[in-house]
Amino acid sequence: MSDDKAAVEKLHQSYKRMKDELAQVIVGQDQVVEQVLMAMFCRGHALLVGVPGLAKTLLVSSVSEALDLKYKRVQFTPDLMPADITGTDVLEVNPETGHRGFRFVEGPLFGNMVLADEINRTPPKTQAALLEAMQEHQVTVGERTLKLPEPFFVLATQNPIEQEGTYPLPEAQLDRFLFSIILDYPSANEEREIIRRVTNPIVAKISALMTGEEILALQEVVKRVPVGDHVIDFAAKLTRATRPGTDEAPDFVKEMVGWGAGPRAGIALISAAKAHAVLKGRMHATTGDVAAVAYPVLRHRVLTTFNAEAAGVKSDDIIRRLLEEIGAGEDDIQI
Repeated sequence: MSDDKAAVEKLHQSYKRMKDELAQVIVGQDQVVEQVLMAMFCRGHALLVGVPGLAKTLLVSSVSEALDLKYKRVQFTPDLMPADITGTDVLEVNPETGHRGFRFVEGPLFGNMVLADEINRTPPKTQAALLEAMQEHQVTVGERTLKLPEPFFVLATQNPIEQEGTYPLPEAQLDRFLFSIILDYPSANEEREIIRRVTNPIVAKISALMTGEEILALQEVVKRVPVGDHVIDFAAKLTRATRPGTDEAPDFVKEMVGWGAGPRAGIALISAAKAHAVLKGRMHATTGDVAAVAYPVLRHRVLTTFNAEAAGVKSDDIIRRLLEEIGAGEDDIQI
């Protein structure tokens, strides 16, 4: 336990240093950075949703530098094939012996941090190639199953506005993402600072603060964070309340929600609550931690009805009303 406490304190201090390092190249977006790191420290993947120009790609590459991880970027396009990301066997001829043989060439999935840029621009066949990698951290090519390097994270981006020529992610794919993270426009002061930095000839250099081995060790520490039964009850109650077909669902959910969150949502709420507590320097997770991660965990798992969409009601509005109705439980919300 003393080793875990030391590890939590180290992560808390590293997190503060990480924010300072990333602030050299990323202006604002503190909550987004925190959520990306939370997803990574509880072995999850994240979907970054935002309009072009909000530094989604820069954020991912900068985090990989701060964590000293092998970074791979895949630009998803309509003609991208599954073998383009998993890898494939190529026929080679030995120039000396003339012997022919197949050699497996690894695809970009064989990295620690994989950026799936504009993931909704590729057809479902290629999107589905990520499912096994995200869930089991392995890929199957022909008759062979190959393990991916650890740690392994998929951070995908998509544009919420432009829908022409895109392929919406199926629910099974969305459910594999621990978080759906919304990137919003910067404030007026932040926008001025962005313009100032980008037009300045001085380029900031990010220092590596953590290795892959340290991340794996910290993932184990996060798993061991204790959670009280009342916190698990709160996460389960919140998850079940999103399902319109259950008795636990309030009337507004039955009216506005077409499909609620599945069991992975409850698991994600507790896992993310543990990571949230650790980043804040605490060795126990509270109902407040669950409430703090409810939006990124649930927003892509709660599907609103056509009538709700027509009325301008989004999944975030449903989550907010549920948190107000259920309350944060016995503990204060730890934001």
